[in-house]
Amino acid sequence: MAEERTVIIKDPWFKAGCILGEGPLYDPTTSLLHFVDISEKKVFHLNTRSFELSVEEFTVPISCLALRRNGVGLGCTTAEGFALLEGNSTITYLCKPLTPQEMPFTRFNDGACDSQGRFFAGTICNPEKDLPGKLYRYDPIKHACDIVDEGPFTDSNGLGWSPDEKIFYFTDSLVNKIYAYDYGDGNLGNRQVFVDAIERGFAEKTYCDGLCIDEEGGIWSARWGGSRVVRFDRSGNVDFQIHIPTALNVTSCCFGGPNNDQMYITTAHCSANGGDESRQGNYPDSGHIFLADLSGLFRGLERFRFAA
Repeated sequence: MAEERTVIIKDPWFKAGCILGEGPLYDPTTSLLHFVDISEKKVFHLNTRSFELSVEEFTVPISCLALRRNGVGLGCTTAEGFALLEGNSTITYLCKPLTPQEMPFTRFNDGACDSQGRFFAGTICNPEKDLPGKLYRYDPIKHACDIVDEGPFTDSNGLGWSPDEKIFYFTDSLVNKIYAYDYGDGNLGNRQVFVDAIERGFAEKTYCDGLCIDEEGGIWSARWGGSRVVRFDRSGNVDFQIHIPTALNVTSCCFGGPNNDQMYITTAHCSANGGDESRQGNYPDSGHIFLADLSGLFRGLERFRFAA
């Protein structure tokens, strides 16, 4: 196994002040970094060169984002389903797959698109209502939405594909596992545990969150409560870590920049999701955006675009 390396990021790159910062997405055509604050129902569009910022506010949480093939606006999931954001805080829904019985008690969380522009996204469980998290696939070409894995999952989170798109990775946060599926033409099979973070020695009450993938097939997994992003190689071994000592809840990450070798990292305030606000004093940059310069080390895979 390769020797593990760690870099430390001491200062935020951009002070966003999010409660639940999530879903970073870099657009190479505009140099914009898009990200969301799920709790505050906001979507941010930040020019990574000029630091010009625009913010859209909504009446429902926006949980994840996707670039579109036509370059107009963004694809997304809201709490309720799959939609388009085309500017001025407007939402055009494509599909609301949750039943009326489910809608008040669960929501969509993280998601991403495959090479054919199909949007995969999962929901969050509600134990009191006996609602499991599930994984959905929305196909905009066929105008079809299907449940591709009934779970049961706790908190559906970071997902993505291997460089050859033969493996699909999917995170179930509260059980601290990243799964690997066989993948082919939109279909999933042979779900296996790729990483069990507790078995790998990560601390209790820290959790796998959002992820991104590099050209070598390394999986970069943010750790909620763990102040870091961890790279797992294709065998599931840790070989690189980005430690952010001033931010407790590291939520997600994406590659970007002109050479796709800069990593943008979102974080959440210590009070997010019913957390302990008193810890913010020890982690004062929780909720800001961080940047790791990985030039000469790693390059990210290009994110696939939504076909809608």
